[in-house]
Amino acid sequence: MRAHRVLIPAIVVFAACAPPLALAQTPPATRAAPASAVAMRMSFAGVVKKAAPAVVNISSKRMVRQQADPFWQLFGMGAPRDRVEGSLGSGVIVRADGIIVTNNHVVEGGQEITVALADRREFPARVLLADPRTDLAVLKVDVGNDRLPTLAINDGADIQVGDLVLAIGDPFGVGQTVTNGIVSALNRTADEAGSAYIQTDAAINPGNSGGALVDMNGDLIGINSFILSRSGTSSGVGFAVPGPVVRQAVETAVGGGRTLVRPWLGARLQSVTPEMARSVGLATPSGALVADVWAGGPADRAGVRQGDVIVSVDGRPAVDAGAVNYVIGTHRVGDSISLGLRRNGQQQTVTLKAQAAPATPARDEQTIGGRSPFTGATVANLSPALAEELGADAFGQGVVVTKVAGGPAAAVGLQPGDIIHAVNGRPVQSARDLAAVASRPAPSWQVTIERGGRQITATFR
Repeated sequence: MRAHRVLIPAIVVFAACAPPLALAQTPPATRAAPASAVAMRMSFAGVVKKAAPAVVNISSKRMVRQQADPFWQLFGMGAPRDRVEGSLGSGVIVRADGIIVTNNHVVEGGQEITVALADRREFPARVLLADPRTDLAVLKVDVGNDRLPTLAINDGADIQVGDLVLAIGDPFGVGQTVTNGIVSALNRTADEAGSAYIQTDAAINPGNSGGALVDMNGDLIGINSFILSRSGTSSGVGFAVPGPVVRQAVETAVGGGRTLVRPWLGARLQSVTPEMARSVGLATPSGALVADVWAGGPADRAGVRQGDVIVSVDGRPAVDAGAVNYVIGTHRVGDSISLGLRRNGQQQTVTLKAQAAPATPARDEQTIGGRSPFTGATVANLSPALAEELGADAFGQGVVVTKVAGGPAAAVGLQPGDIIHAVNGRPVQSARDLAAVASRPAPSWQVTIERGGRQITATFR
């Protein structure tokens, strides 16, 4: 220890006393992307130099109606007025002709979107595709004959827990930020509907939403989306939308699609619990139990039966129900998908043909008026396609809430994705049924709603 204490001042003095001319004559080192793990310990500069020019700042503005103070309204004063509300985030250029990926929440509701490049040029942008469920949006800027710097999308087949990564963003339009860390988890599922993320301890700070998570080759492996934090600042648990989902969104948008269409399994799944594993003879509680099968759907046609346990997809072990739905959802419609099943103690493999969820019955959206707990909500007939879009249960019966614009519906806590089963003891079969029921006055309203797989019955007066 003492040797270190003596040596350090000596080195400092030596550097301070070196002739200035000698420093000026030393040629600058040539920087390049690190070629080995040893070189990586020296600097991330090569990776940043390659990736940073494709990371942009995104500002979004929208006009919102600001209600007046209720006190002044009592005297007929203080009319509502419009005000401009803005948001800032980051984005990534993935095609040289001006295709940019960001988070949906960065641009949601935006009426004026501006993209600022790393070289400080600014362009107006338009939304090609917005998908709230994956929290991705694809934008387009018109750059004429210019070719913009891009990041190549890595589909993630070679990514492993422990790999070094960089999180790059341009949060406030005053310059980029770069943080480093590792991949701390892959396919981290948030629910059984098929949302999965790359988890990283690289700091993702406010304003970095929509920025790039890159590997040590300078390729895009994910779009930084959100953090888990009690303080609102980065605490080492950040999540990014994986590369396969990003590629899927870009391909859909470039092909003219306005919404992201995912292949559909056509089965209701439950993650295998320890009790389930013991009952079916599995060594570990992994996989997905098939609780129900949609008649005529992809799983039904492939030969999947109620009670089967899906133990692998495309030859890879199935961790839980969310992981199964995620892997299937990242395929293209028309792909063949191999499913490993355990049925009656025996292993077998079936091939599923990926197809989009059917949009029947027709959506038939209805905005509810009148004086009821549903006033201010927009509802639609529930179909597998709409359930996939909203993350709702495709096997549910009733009508689904697609939007809540305020009013009594917001006051009682209705949310998009809620399924309304019954009102005052009568089943609700369609959106028109609910609109008709809501138009008739009633002294009280007994409502049965399904949310997150649980049914709730409440009475409103």
